[in-house]
Amino acid sequence: MEIIITLSDNDIKALENDLLDIEEWVHGAVGGKINSCKKRLISEWQPKLFADPAVENIPADESAFINLVVSRDDYKNRVQRDAE
Repeated sequence: MEIIITLSDNDIKALENDLLDIEEWVHGAVGGKINSCKKRLISEWQPKLFADPAVENIPADESAFINLVVSRDDYKNRVQRDAE
């Protein structure tokens, strides 16, 4: 996914008042949010997977773990949960 953000001149001036590098800050902010979301997903789903007798193996690799979770029939993303 590619996301493009347009900043006004005033937005840039305000950011430059506090930040050394706007693009670096944006990448850091997005990376931090992704890391937080991954941690929450893992902490929510690890006990559910441990408690599920149908689950024989739980991947130690973060990407494989997330793929296992999102492929389950009982998994719902935020949009799906909010729609209920």
